[in-house]
Parts: sequence; structure tokens; C-alpha cells
Amino acid sequence: MLRFAADENFNNDIVRGLKRRIPDLDIVRVQDCGLRSASDPDVLAWCAEQNRVLLSHDVRTITRYAYVRAASGLAMPGVFEVTRSLPLARLIDDLLVIAEASLDGEWSGQVRYLPL
Repeated sequence: MLRFAADENFNNDIVRGLKRRIPDLDIVRVQDCGLRSASDPDVLAWCAEQNRVLLSHDVRTITRYAYVRAASGLAMPGVFEVTRSLPLARLIDDLLVIAEASLDGEWSGQVRYLPL
């Protein structure tokens, strides 16, 4: 199962919903890991060290840094840019399918947008 990190601006209702549905899902909020107000490149570097796919709503900046990191040959386990416009239940369902059905490393170097 994938390991996730939720960006500082990520909707905590989604994080709680994911944990309610799969209590042993490995998801952490970056602010709980000492990365409150960390720069996007630092968050992506930490995700790479921890082998965690990043969940974010920050399409404006994190996407650019993720592509730069991947193009530079640096590890980048993946980023999911999650829209705020869909119902939470739908987003939670989509993320749970991704978490359970994905292979380790499947999203490496990629930025994907939910809904897929």
C-alpha cells in the first residue's frame, strides 16, 4: 500500500476520512513531521527520503517544483493534486483505490490530478 504525506494546506477532512476507512493507512501531515511552513522543495525532498506520495491542493507551486525535481534526476515518489471541487466522499474513495491498487514506485516522477 502506498505511503502518503498530506501537504500543509491539504484538507484535513480528507485525511480523517481516509483514516476512518482504513485505520492502518500510512498517511502523515507534513506539519506533524516538523515541516510546518517548509518550502515546497524541502517538502518534496522529505517525501523522497520517506518514500511518500504527496497529496496537495497547491497546483500553483508544488507542481512546478515536482517537475523540476524529477527532471533533475532527483527522487520524486509522486504528487497527487486533489481538486477542491468534488465531494469529499468521492475524493476519499479515489484516494483509497489508488492507495490499495498501486504498486510501489508506480507514481514515481509523476504529477497526477484527481479526479483521474
